[in-house]
Amino acid sequence: MKEINSSVITDTVARLAIEANRQLGEDVVRAFESGRERERSPAGRDILDQLLENARLARKDAVPMCQDTGLAIVFLEVGQDLHIEGDLEKAVQEGVRQGYSAGYLRKSVVSPPIAPRKNTGDNTPAIIHTRIVPGSSLKITVAPKGGGSENMSALKMLKPAEGWEGARKFILETVEKAGPNPCPPLVIGVGLGGNFEHSAFLAKKALLRTVAERSRDPGTAALEEQLTEDINRLGIGPAGFGGDVTALGVHIEMHPCHIASLPVAVNINCHAHRHKEAIL
Repeated sequence: MKEINSSVITDTVARLAIEANRQLGEDVVRAFESGRERERSPAGRDILDQLLENARLARKDAVPMCQDTGLAIVFLEVGQDLHIEGDLEKAVQEGVRQGYSAGYLRKSVVSPPIAPRKNTGDNTPAIIHTRIVPGSSLKITVAPKGGGSENMSALKMLKPAEGWEGARKFILETVEKAGPNPCPPLVIGVGLGGNFEHSAFLAKKALLRTVAERSRDPGTAALEEQLTEDINRLGIGPAGFGGDVTALGVHIEMHPCHIASLPVAVNINCHAHRHKEAIL
């Protein structure tokens, strides 16, 4: 049986936390470039130029691409044939603690969530999602999530009779209401189905895809295309200054649900669409 010492997990999480905040994915950079080509607004093109330069400088100078270095969301896919020496959750939390300290990343976690809201000082606790999968490897994905875009996210329990048109209306209303607040251009994760909490998880999980990656299901992929076009017709544009590029992409994840329910969750991500992964 394959074994991994928890110290290796800590080191990996720390590294990924730093890299995620400093190195914008090439898929996002390409989406900026593509967006600039189709953006007709001079102000919108200027914003996209600034975002491209910001990403270049962050990588070159090894500094965060955004001052909000996020709440650390960590996704773990744990092989069922893997043995971990030590405490997995403690290892992950220690990795976040070390990464945010060594990388000079802003610590944004407060506890308790109501007064006195004291900063924990090390950006822990992170939020951890763990899934048991076949095999003997451990996949770690660290996705820092900024507060501005997270605050514009929403969930609604629709009546089943409202169907796709009801879901589409809610998604568009959520983005339109958000306006410039989540720092567009956006990547939008949508969770359809499951139940109250699972739809929110699906929306978050959808954000882990590369920007141009469509659903493997042709029908769902067509809905993603439709939503992207609909959102870009809202005219919010880069940084909310108006324009053609409000969304770089929309990703939908679905799950079967109860006959009486139709949960819809919308998780908005800003232009700092960050995540890094490693497989041990």
